[in-house]
Amino acid sequence: MTIDQILTLLVLAAVIAALIWDKVRSDVVALTGAAVLLMTGVVRPVDVQGAFASPAIIALASLFVIAYALELSGLLDRAIALAVRMCVRLGAAGVWLLLTMIGLLSCFLNSTPIVVLGAPVVRDVATRLNLSPKRFLIPLSYITILTGCCTLIGTSTNLLVDDMASIAGQPRFGIFEITPVGLPIALAGGLYLFLVSGRLLGGRYEGDARKGSPGPIDQAHINNAQVGDVQVFAEPRRFRPAKAAIALATFVGAVVLATLHVAPIAATAFAGAVVLILLRVISADEAYSGLRPEILILIAGMVVIGIAMEQSGLATEASRMLIVGVDGLSPLVAMMVLYIVTMVLTELLSNATVAVLVTPVAVALAESLGVSPRPFLVAVMMAASAAFATPFGYQTNVIVYQMAGYRYLDFVRIGLPLNFITFAVAIAAIHMAFPF
Repeated sequence: MTIDQILTLLVLAAVIAALIWDKVRSDVVALTGAAVLLMTGVVRPVDVQGAFASPAIIALASLFVIAYALELSGLLDRAIALAVRMCVRLGAAGVWLLLTMIGLLSCFLNSTPIVVLGAPVVRDVATRLNLSPKRFLIPLSYITILTGCCTLIGTSTNLLVDDMASIAGQPRFGIFEITPVGLPIALAGGLYLFLVSGRLLGGRYEGDARKGSPGPIDQAHINNAQVGDVQVFAEPRRFRPAKAAIALATFVGAVVLATLHVAPIAATAFAGAVVLILLRVISADEAYSGLRPEILILIAGMVVIGIAMEQSGLATEASRMLIVGVDGLSPLVAMMVLYIVTMVLTELLSNATVAVLVTPVAVALAESLGVSPRPFLVAVMMAASAAFATPFGYQTNVIVYQMAGYRYLDFVRIGLPLNFITFAVAIAAIHMAFPF
């Protein structure tokens, strides 16, 4: 191994160990790793600059601003108020309908603020209906994760895989290109949660609705899960119809223009965010408040580590080892192995970390087999978000875990079968929608 490969491997191991240790914020861990690689000369300053200015960072930051404009306009609060009245009329079925509506939002907006907004509503509505909130809060988190897999902009993981694949020379994905895979996964997972989660959780927490609301959220723990200040999204906002209409039209316009390939999503979302500031729908200071720098810094830091792996040849070496391991297997079986490895890593590390680590390996693995890397990249997108068996694999899991006071094994009990279901549906859907 070369000196650069050894240094990159040491930094990578230290970052992974720190993330598992979970005593230092993950964005700080990623930034520290990037700084060490820069100081040792493994990456150049221009590489770090490129990571912070990558299309994934620009797109995600711009979408955060647009989502925050929607929140400040009072539109989300208004929608939640209407949902509460619906749930009171329909009972438990209404709560599931509310979860479905929240999931539809998560197809296009980051799931973290959606869950922060929606979880207290789901909890209070369930309590009002004399139902245990714990029957619905884990499904709320899982549904937003599942529906986030339906579009390229539904989760930062998809944008990051797209970015890393582009660095490896692959063409970029369209916004709805992965929908034929994500939608069946979301439907199968949602049906499982509707039929099974109530049986697994409802009886265990039968008396919770009569005991009052759960305890306060552990803010420090949530910060470690890259959520940031949840109170930013918790304040009730007065409904401003004009601002709400402009913000919603801007968001829809950005998505439509990107879908029609007028410009990439990074460009359309960035232009949309600027338009909202110019039209004074959101002030510049408010836009900065909505940027969620802890998430952006985490992703940028991990991109720097990914670039180091690529330039040092470490990614090529890891690919070679995986290729030797699947030697003689068909492309389909190799893709299944890649999915399982990605899914297991996601349960231990952050989804951004896994996306950076595995994406270059997926491209090299496909090229070694002489097949298209496209299905392998989609497998990484889906598996890197499929963090259901632990409360710490995805930030929305941490929110409901702390808010409702679940036990760790509650996530294992519901999430482990969901991992198997999503794996089976994903492999079948990828095989049909993205032939080798």
